[in-house]
Amino acid sequence: MNLAIDVGNTRVKAAVFHGDNLIEVTIFPVEKIISEIKFITKKYTLNDAIISSVAFISEKKLEKLRKILLLLEVSSAMKLPFHNLYKTPKTLGADRIALIAAATKSFPNKNVLVIDAGTCITFDFVDKNATYFGGAISLGIAMRFKALHHFTGKLPLLDKKYLDKFIGQSTEESINSGVVNGVIQEIEGVIGQYKQKFNDFTIVLTGGDTNFLSKQLKSSIFANQNFLLEGLNELLIFNKNK
Repeated sequence: MNLAIDVGNTRVKAAVFHGDNLIEVTIFPVEKIISEIKFITKKYTLNDAIISSVAFISEKKLEKLRKILLLLEVSSAMKLPFHNLYKTPKTLGADRIALIAAATKSFPNKNVLVIDAGTCITFDFVDKNATYFGGAISLGIAMRFKALHHFTGKLPLLDKKYLDKFIGQSTEESINSGVVNGVIQEIEGVIGQYKQKFNDFTIVLTGGDTNFLSKQLKSSIFANQNFLLEGLNELLIFNKNK
């Protein structure tokens, strides 16, 4: 069995795989990573593990994890199941590398646009020949609410709500419309740009806001909150077999 560890900005997701099959996903705060991983290793017989981190994780914690597991760390220097045309490959995030690996695995010989709606919203495009072109990085939903509150004197900090009308009739409704409707229109607009350039492609939506957004988007999408974890497992298998 394999263990895929995704260290995000606010939490860690750890997934146990048997081959390509996802067995279990555990979510916990970053500060509990050592104790939680130890618990998982007691529960399952794990052969190998892979870790992706977009947040800072100390070398001390990494060293502790290496003592617990045979650990592969995601980077642009590792063997990749796609051709990388990113002009600054060393700056390409581990999360985006994993997402493209998942796209090439799940949708072979197809153009794929992966939209990851989490702390940030990222767009990544890989074509049917497994060539990665790049994409875009934007503010996530929670970050937009926080920015409106932080950089103004009186606007309140809100949580997202489903949009029932786009014309806000109070300050709270206006903020929610500006953020949520803005994100929806941004995603639909970016999808429209790709449609102008590519005749046919598959759209995957993943990340923490997947369920919230998938019900409000008009475009046909595949929603999969565990897409990044599946990509990590694919990178692990791909590098083990090389």
